[in-house]
Order: sequence, then structure tokens, then C-alpha cells
Amino acid sequence: MDKGNVSIVSEFVLLGLCHSWNMQVLFLIIFFILYLIIISGNIVIMILIITDPHLHCPMYFFLANLSFVDMWLSSVTTPKMITDFLRENKTISFGGCMCQILYVHFVGGGEMVLLVVMAYDRFVAICKPLHYSTIMSLQKCTGLVVTSWTIGFVHAMSQMAVIVQLPFCGPREIDSFFGDIPLVIKLACIDSYNLGILMNTDSGVLAMTCFILLLISYTYILLTIRQSSKAGASKALSTCTAHITVVVLFFGPCIFIYVWPLSITWVDKFLAVFYSVITPLLNSAIYTLRNKEIKDAMKRFRHYYMDSKGNI
Repeated sequence: MDKGNVSIVSEFVLLGLCHSWNMQVLFLIIFFILYLIIISGNIVIMILIITDPHLHCPMYFFLANLSFVDMWLSSVTTPKMITDFLRENKTISFGGCMCQILYVHFVGGGEMVLLVVMAYDRFVAICKPLHYSTIMSLQKCTGLVVTSWTIGFVHAMSQMAVIVQLPFCGPREIDSFFGDIPLVIKLACIDSYNLGILMNTDSGVLAMTCFILLLISYTYILLTIRQSSKAGASKALSTCTAHITVVVLFFGPCIFIYVWPLSITWVDKFLAVFYSVITPLLNSAIYTLRNKEIKDAMKRFRHYYMDSKGNI
């Protein structure tokens, strides 16, 4: 290609979820409400874990980090999607698109590893209960969380190092509500087929590695639970069910987006919404509704608040 005829693309056009104005108004109301629930729900979980001494243990330390990650993951794309429902021209600057890609893969990659860390925590608690407090020390827990963030950052930077150097000179329409890597690569002024496979493989390897580690961990955990007493097994199984549900909700869309070879527009849009909105919403709901300790902490917080208000 003649470089003299190449014009630099300064912004991309987002085609969004649909073209119907009535549907866009409906989606605006729905996603605005869901986003408020995601932010408020995860903030409540973090406040409860920080303020309630009964929740000062490794499992809830990781859960507080997961709530923060979910809140951030949803905030990378959802506010932009909501405001775009009000706009006729849905555009995003080149720099804004690159930032979305960076943060989605940074936070998403970090959450994958964090879910593996949470599975390891449950593995130690259930399979090696006598050594739990020694193995899962505060220093170890902090190191595991830092490791999850580091892996997410390295993964995101490995993607960005390639994306920012691509030449964009022609088509600039992205058929989605945010600029994800598979869609942006297609707009580059080069034969992007092999590059797309390489980038998807990068994300797919991280997703599948974490997913396989999770399968191994929970297989060991479930086998151990089968051999436990009924009382202990019931509590452990309840906790693990919540963890496994969250894992399936998070990794399902990831594997389909980055590992599944077929690309169907409406399916990709649905999975992107599920990944960035529905999963963070359900995570907080699952850990709140299925977790007795969290529900008890909410009651203690409410009673403390009411008592404090009555003493004024």
C-alpha cells in the first residue's frame, strides 16, 4: 500500500446494539438501572468485608477484591454504552478505543487469575484445613492478589503492543458498543486473519489455562467433600457452588469470544453484554444471596446503623 495515500483514523464509529430508537431508549433505562445495581451492590460487599471483623479472613479478602474488579470491569464499557443510547453519532476516539482495550484485558485477565486464586483458597480450606491459617497468611494472600493484577497487566500490554502499531486507514465502523480486539483488528489496513488468530490465541490460552486450573481445583475439592461429614460437607458445598457458578458465568462468554472459531454478530454482542454487565451483576447477587456470612454481616450492619440512629 502506498503510504502517501494512507489517512490516519482518529476515531471509530460504534454501531451499538441496535438501530431502533425505541429499543435504544428501553436499553438505556435497563442498563442504567443494572449499572447502578452493579456499583451499589459491589460497594456494599466491600464495605461489609472491610467493616465487619467476622469477615476478616482470606476468602472474604479475595471476595472484596473480586467485587472491586467487577465494578471496574463494568465501568470500562457500560457508561459509554449508556450515554451512546442518547446519541445519533456514536463515536469513540482512537485513544479512547485503545484505553478500552487496555483496561478490558487488564481487568479481565486479572479477574481470571483472581478466580483461580479463590479456588486455591477453597482448596486449602477444604483439603488441608489444619494448615489453612499457616498457608493462607496475609502476606501470601496479598502476594496472590498482586500476582493476579500483574498477570492481567502483562496480558493487556502484550495485546496493546501489537494493536497500537497497526495501520488504520479505511473502514472505521465497529459493529458493537465498544472496541474489542477481534473487531478492531478487522479494520486494520493489512491482511489481519493470521494476526486475529494470534491475538485470540493469546487471550484464549490465558482463559483456558485458568479454566483448566479451576476444573482441577474444584474436582479435588468435590472429591474431598464427598468423603467429609454431612455437616461440614453441606457448608463447603454451598460455598463451592457459589464459586463454581461465578466461574461458569465469567469464563463461558470469554471462551466463546476468544476460543470459538465462528463469529456471529448478534451472538458476539450478547456475549459482550453478558461479560461486561450481566456477570458483574450476578456475581454480587450470588455471593450476597447464597452466602450466610454475608447475609449475617448485612443484618449486623443494619442493626448497628439503626442503633446508632436511635442514640442520636
